[in-house]
Amino acid sequence: MAQGNLPGALEAFQSQLEISERLARGADTDDNKWQRERTLAYDRVGDVLMAQGKLPEALEFFRNGLTIKERVAKAHPENTSWQRSLSISHDRIGDALVTQGKLPDALTSYRTGLEVAQKLARTEPENVGWQRDLSVSHAKIGDVLVAQSSLPDALKAFHEGLTIRQRLANADPDNVDWQRGLAVSYDRIGDVLMAQDNMGDALSAFQDQFAIAEKLARIDPNNTGWQRDLSVSHEKVGDVQMAQGNLPDALKSYRAGLAIRERLARNDPDNINWQRSLSVSHDCIGDVLEAQGEVDEALKAFREGLEIRKRLAQRDPSNVGWQRDLTVSYDRIGEVLESKGDLEAAEKSFREGLAIMERLSLADPGNVDLQRGVAVSQGHLAEMYRRSNDHNSALAALRQGQAAMERVVMRAPENAGWKKDLDWFTEQISTLTE
Repeated sequence: MAQGNLPGALEAFQSQLEISERLARGADTDDNKWQRERTLAYDRVGDVLMAQGKLPEALEFFRNGLTIKERVAKAHPENTSWQRSLSISHDRIGDALVTQGKLPDALTSYRTGLEVAQKLARTEPENVGWQRDLSVSHAKIGDVLVAQSSLPDALKAFHEGLTIRQRLANADPDNVDWQRGLAVSYDRIGDVLMAQDNMGDALSAFQDQFAIAEKLARIDPNNTGWQRDLSVSHEKVGDVQMAQGNLPDALKSYRAGLAIRERLARNDPDNINWQRSLSVSHDCIGDVLEAQGEVDEALKAFREGLEIRKRLAQRDPSNVGWQRDLTVSYDRIGEVLESKGDLEAAEKSFREGLAIMERLSLADPGNVDLQRGVAVSQGHLAEMYRRSNDHNSALAALRQGQAAMERVVMRAPENAGWKKDLDWFTEQISTLTE
């Protein structure tokens, strides 16, 4: 849901829900019209609550809507519209559970939705809408499996979605929605292959994505969404080139992406998404320059990104994402300053980032990503203190980072990546106390 007047939207949808509930009580129990109105209202209220970060409340409304849909779908199994609505509800619930870090429960929801989507697709294979729904279900499942570090299974899920999207695109090559969906599948596959350190195949996947993005951008140069997709494709290709050690080509790719984003930002200076994308490009370029040993130029790039993020954060101090972006900039700047030997300035930068993460985590103690952010910031400080031979300060930072990661793992013990992070803190503490 687009960010806007969320409190106003919530009030309107709650009013709609009250009306539909009252009308449904006075109507025939088999009157599907009012049952559908009820479920739409539950879903809309849930969507707003989720956009507000009120995940438990959102889940309650999604599940209330699902209960109605299950009852009606059971009574009318031939009604494909209600069956599809069931699949959408399971996806909504899965999305909320993912945000809560409850990955096994989210996977169960997505797989239940997938079963419904598969049943519909088998019933009417020529229905392209249902085929698309099926590809989306595979993608959501793949995303959870990636988060669980189950990369082979994730790759399988993404390939299943890709096969469907290739079939749709081949049947209707002029359909730009199918082409873009195909590009998204290549993007996800490339991400997994890169995580598996299969850089050759990852580059091939991202180049397939790039070819589609470039074609779409040429079809309609004024389509800012497709221009943005092209900038992302440049970035992904650059990421692989960077990982392969091909720094000159990586820098070229990142700068090509930056040029597109600068043009988008100039044409629409009030668009906060273009501004944020600009800051990401500056970070990518800074990373390459740092790897090339051009630390002063890298520092300049990171500071350009920081200035953009400061403006965004000042514009909306309540936006957690922009506050977190600030910590990323402070951490990168701190790392460069540390490499230059300016440890005092590096410490100041790391502490700027840590202060933001601590403030955010205190305001939302149940948010595991914020708790992990605190741990990451403490880890940066610990590494800097160790470099300056201040082992006591390093140990203190490591222990605070370990405590933050313990809170994270306690909330999501099944997350292998977070367990690995906790193990790192434990090992570093053991090394310093030997």
